[in-house]
Amino acid sequence: MLKLVIGNKNYSSWSMRPWLALRANDIPFEEVFIPIYTDQADKDRILSVSDSGKVPALIDGNLTVWDSLAIIEYLAETVPDVKLWPADRAARAHARAISAEMHSGFMALRNECGMNLHRPIRAVALSDDARANVARIQEIWADCHARYGRQGPFLFGAFSGADAMYAPVVHRFRTYAIPVQGAAQHYVDAMLSLPAFQQWTREGLAETLLIDRFEHV
Repeated sequence: MLKLVIGNKNYSSWSMRPWLALRANDIPFEEVFIPIYTDQADKDRILSVSDSGKVPALIDGNLTVWDSLAIIEYLAETVPDVKLWPADRAARAHARAISAEMHSGFMALRNECGMNLHRPIRAVALSDDARANVARIQEIWADCHARYGRQGPFLFGAFSGADAMYAPVVHRFRTYAIPVQGAAQHYVDAMLSLPAFQQWTREGLAETLLIDRFEHV
């Protein structure tokens, strides 16, 4: 059986992405939790399963795949029936492009609005760069809804790898009281209704391990 090594559900947005890809598609896997940002013993445990020293990591027999997007791509190849990417070539290219954009971009929003499910909902003053990130994300969501909304409630109709990549942003928008405009709200509503998203949220809120440096933002 596949094993997915993840960090704290309260904080680890990168862990959330492949976990959601697996759970939302009913792909069987064993969840292995290693706390992040704690002591050297936990750092050593992560290094024992991933040379990157980071989570998530997917273990399939003797093979280890690290990095959220690489894991999603691996699942798309090894479990093709779940269709983690759209069947249409143009839509599939679009899905990969916006997933790569999320993977490598939006640094201002990441830095200023870290994922923390426990944090009381309240707004913060965002930089111009972070506000531009927010606008671009909502533009992506609205554009996908306009193009593919008739096929289903997610970015490309059915739940896809792109949704797994953007799901943590829904939490960030909620936690930091960032308004969602127009058609982008359809996407937020769809994600909040997804049972796998709800499960991650419940389990993250149930965690008791708090990391002090993330609790004063």
